[in-house]
Amino acid sequence: FFFSKFRLLKFSLPLPMVHAYYMQDVGEQDQRLPLKTEREVSLDQLQALGVLYFSIPVADFEAPLAELCKERSYKNQDEIIVSPEKLPNYEEKIKGFFKEHLHEDEEIRYIVEGSGYFDVRDQEDQWIRIAMEPSDLIVLPERIYHRFTLDEKNYIKAKRLFKDDPKWTPIYREEK
Repeated sequence: FFFSKFRLLKFSLPLPMVHAYYMQDVGEQDQRLPLKTEREVSLDQLQALGVLYFSIPVADFEAPLAELCKERSYKNQDEIIVSPEKLPNYEEKIKGFFKEHLHEDEEIRYIVEGSGYFDVRDQEDQWIRIAMEPSDLIVLPERIYHRFTLDEKNYIKAKRLFKDDPKWTPIYREEK
């Protein structure tokens, strides 16, 4: 975990605290619910899937985020607000975010405000839900099936980081 090992003391970052778990089947339930099971998932288990997690306090994130961008060659970034009031075509977009897909590039998100969930597939094709809130930064490796949803608060503000020009082309998984 290069960032936490080498930059922890320089920026006095807290130790990473991720809240991840195997989730219940969504079925007809509201996808924004926690859908929690008793099976917790550790940071090591996420790393085994290629998922990286960092905690960078929002109060003073500029220097640590810039250092992470430099270390991982993230050259571009933008900011997105996902809420019914701020995102045009909200209902259509949120359905698209929750449809299982992958990307040919990493997906990197830093949560500034609000909260939501990233769901990723494990090696057994089961869903792991990763709760995201302010100060959380997640790196999903290229070609991992995933999806995103807000929680019941219906609001998140996130920085999106990219190695090159921003690309969001999803490759949807075929139904089994």
